[in-house]
Amino acid sequence: MPPSDAKQPLRKRILTGDRPTGKLHIGHYVGTLENRVRLQDEYEVFLLVADYHMLTTRSGKEFIGEVAQNARGLVLDYLSVGIDPDKTTIYVQSLVPEVAEMFLIFSMLVTVPRLQRVPTLKDVMADLHIENPSAGLLIYPVLQAADILIVRADLVPVGKDQESHIEVCREIARRFNTQYGQVFPEPDALIGDVATLVGTDGKAKMSKSLNNTIYLSDDEETVRKKVMAMYTDPTRLRATDPGHVEGNPVFIYHDAFNENKAEVDELKERYTKGTVGDVEVKKKLILAINQFLEPMRERRAHYLAKPGIIDDIIHHGTEAVTREGRETVGLMREAMGMTYFK
Repeated sequence: MPPSDAKQPLRKRILTGDRPTGKLHIGHYVGTLENRVRLQDEYEVFLLVADYHMLTTRSGKEFIGEVAQNARGLVLDYLSVGIDPDKTTIYVQSLVPEVAEMFLIFSMLVTVPRLQRVPTLKDVMADLHIENPSAGLLIYPVLQAADILIVRADLVPVGKDQESHIEVCREIARRFNTQYGQVFPEPDALIGDVATLVGTDGKAKMSKSLNNTIYLSDDEETVRKKVMAMYTDPTRLRATDPGHVEGNPVFIYHDAFNENKAEVDELKERYTKGTVGDVEVKKKLILAINQFLEPMRERRAHYLAKPGIIDDIIHHGTEAVTREGRETVGLMREAMGMTYFK
């Protein structure tokens, strides 16, 4: 627990966020966004736009030039799904200078061999075809520790693959507390049953880089075109042929987004018997996804009708986290004895 003179949050705190690399899609909703909307009513949630983290794999000037637009789009996506800026503090990582200071100090508390044992490092290198990783990619978990501990978060929602990063954060907090005095909580990973939504092409997961996505911001006609082009059952040559439901992307999407479960069950039964064609199944999916996205479109239109509100939300959240950061760094410096030039 933090020292008794530190501000005690009334509710447990959660830190989560995303890199500003582009628009969010319905796979993100299934995987994380739906859960975040729920968590904001149970916890004090901090949601960061992780632009420093983006630099670990996208450091070119062309990527940095897209950050402002992508960040605003990311926040608009958050708001559209129901993230409430009065309940969730939304901020931009690089606008809080204390993050960098904590990152520097924490980098002294963990060894290179320890970071090299983090399993996700090799996975990221393989996925992005990186032969020579930057030092920034290696110490990615240390920057995450600064993000988490700057607000003294108790919980961090992550997938199972990121659990090792939270363990690094716990070790850093533990070492700091042992070496200098009790300042930080040891945050726990909040491991959810994070679903991976298959792409519209039926291959791998839904991913911007694979161009197999349905974005939260897609309009009705765009959804129609994408669904009609979706991959289905390759063994089914005619509408009268019995089809496979298991692993069929169209039915995976029906299960995820069609609230009319009786209709879904009927379509599955008819599909396996060969009494319904792909066109009818897809048309019903188009209707279901557009109904699912309609409240998001309404919220998006609401915020877009208010010029400057996205920037105001970002600035307000960033100011709040900057205050938190100053308090946390003050406690760190005091515990370390780094107050010699006050």
